[in-house]
Amino acid sequence: MKKILTSALVAGMLLSVGATSVLAMGGASGARTDYIVVNKLGEVVVNPFRIAPLTAIIKDGGYVLKDVTVTIVPKEGGQTISYQVLDSRLKNYGGIPVFGLYPDYQNTVKVSYTKLFKGEQIKEEAEYKIYAPAVFVDPDGTYLQKGGLFSSVDVKKVEKGFEDRLYFFNNLGNKSTKSAKAVWNNPTGGALEWNQTPLVFILDTKGEVRWYLLPVKDLYDIDSAYKAGIMMGFKQNADGAMSWGFGQRYVKYDILGREIFDRKLPASYSDMSHSIDDADNGNFYIRAAGFNVKRPDGKNVHTVRDIIVEVDTNGNVLDDWRLFEILDPYRDTVLKVLDQGAVCLNIDASQAGKTMSADDLAALDTNDKFGDIVGSGAGRNWAHVNSVDYDPEDDSIIISSRHQDAIIKIGRDKKVKWILGSHEGWSDRYKKYFLQPVDSKGNKISCGETGSKCPGYENEKGGFDFTWTQHTAFKIDEKSKGDIIYVSAFDNGDTRGMEQPALAEMKYSRSVVYKIDQKKMTVEQIWEFGKERGHSIYSPVTSLTEYQADKNSVVSYFATSGLNIDVVSGLLLSNPSPTIFEHKWGSTEPSVEIQLHDSMGYQAFPFSVNKAFGTK
Repeated sequence: MKKILTSALVAGMLLSVGATSVLAMGGASGARTDYIVVNKLGEVVVNPFRIAPLTAIIKDGGYVLKDVTVTIVPKEGGQTISYQVLDSRLKNYGGIPVFGLYPDYQNTVKVSYTKLFKGEQIKEEAEYKIYAPAVFVDPDGTYLQKGGLFSSVDVKKVEKGFEDRLYFFNNLGNKSTKSAKAVWNNPTGGALEWNQTPLVFILDTKGEVRWYLLPVKDLYDIDSAYKAGIMMGFKQNADGAMSWGFGQRYVKYDILGREIFDRKLPASYSDMSHSIDDADNGNFYIRAAGFNVKRPDGKNVHTVRDIIVEVDTNGNVLDDWRLFEILDPYRDTVLKVLDQGAVCLNIDASQAGKTMSADDLAALDTNDKFGDIVGSGAGRNWAHVNSVDYDPEDDSIIISSRHQDAIIKIGRDKKVKWILGSHEGWSDRYKKYFLQPVDSKGNKISCGETGSKCPGYENEKGGFDFTWTQHTAFKIDEKSKGDIIYVSAFDNGDTRGMEQPALAEMKYSRSVVYKIDQKKMTVEQIWEFGKERGHSIYSPVTSLTEYQADKNSVVSYFATSGLNIDVVSGLLLSNPSPTIFEHKWGSTEPSVEIQLHDSMGYQAFPFSVNKAFGTK
């Protein structure tokens, strides 16, 4: 009976992987491996590094391989993923890396390769059947998690030439009740209350999930102060790997989940969030905070989102920009007009539509209240820097400061080079750094007596406007030359004109591109999108705008469009339904429009599978 059962089991295993399979089992000849070998190479390992379930490795079977091409055969009417693999990258995996499997589906994967054996080069093709599991998201019991990563997706438009796009999404689940007691609070304040479940995935242009991150404990531990926090700042580096940070760590992994490095922040800093920029020389520029900073009044505080740290490839600190010493942390002009219901991810529906008064801000100093709260001075959320971009042309950084409504360039010498934003409320010390708005002919544009109300700040077409509570300020290297540079930004639109509008429905968000003459200290608005859509895609927090050189296009992620709060009752009326757009350079109509439903977005951008495997 035992022999019959064993034979049946083996037969079933063989049938499950195809007629060409070979099962290597122990026997009279001695101990042998007992995995299933499929086709002409070695075994198939699904989710080889535990954090990327829609990937696999087809092991090389002991052969030396080269000239590898992988094709994931699409579902009917679906999107093909096909890529080549650099020969040397095969050594990282001991075989052929497979990316882009459909979840909960028996995938067909075709590979072609040349294998070297006994001095010969043998060209072969093979077909594999690989089942990948369904998407799993750590449950939090809320409706927002219906459907896992999102409840549904609506592919509204994909023009010819963009069908091959893969979009990488960095979205956020709800704050986990499992981590509710973990708060970083030494010496005081901090931001580890930002500890929401990661929802990180890649979609194709058919709206299908083709990769997602499974944050297992080796990488992420929601119970640990040093291994938890919101995952943010994802970038695909020049070598194709992904870098990002969360809480007290910053990391780099390849798309199959192979660890390149996983490090704690250097000891003088804490609370990484929002942004890490990878420079061409391999250094990283991390938006962090001061772990323990002595204020001019002698108080020790834990600062909030106001330090940029430069580290080298080995994690050594090279420099930092302490913004509370470079800028004016007591400029509270913007703080008084912020919608307190949506201060970035500190969304409080009960405070929707409310603002802070000068007395409210003054009371914070009286009470010595510090931490992740809107307020002026080091130790409070006065700057809220949400992006950093290194400019090697003049060894400077460009930052986006949400709570100063400003995009600012700062040199290695820690001196401001220019300020792109409302002129209102800055002290005399900074006025020489203002960029002067101009039209396409170089004529000066007046933004009124306060310097906040430009012709274009209201919901009409044309004109010029600054950015308001903006996210992502990136220099467009491919378009810039010398003193003439182009900068993209996502203008969220809260505090537009340094005020709250009469009706919440009057708010809008937009993507915008500026042309800056750094010598003449002028700025021209050359492109915008979003104003014409009005409140329908208004994104009060998060979001991204970024140029894409491969298609000479601009990607915009309206990451919290549809977030609807009743300003009377304070109730959340609808969950976000973020939308990603891609425009050809200069076009007013998008070439791509894809909307997710019931998902809190942070950032999204195109992902290059060829770069990931070293071929482009």
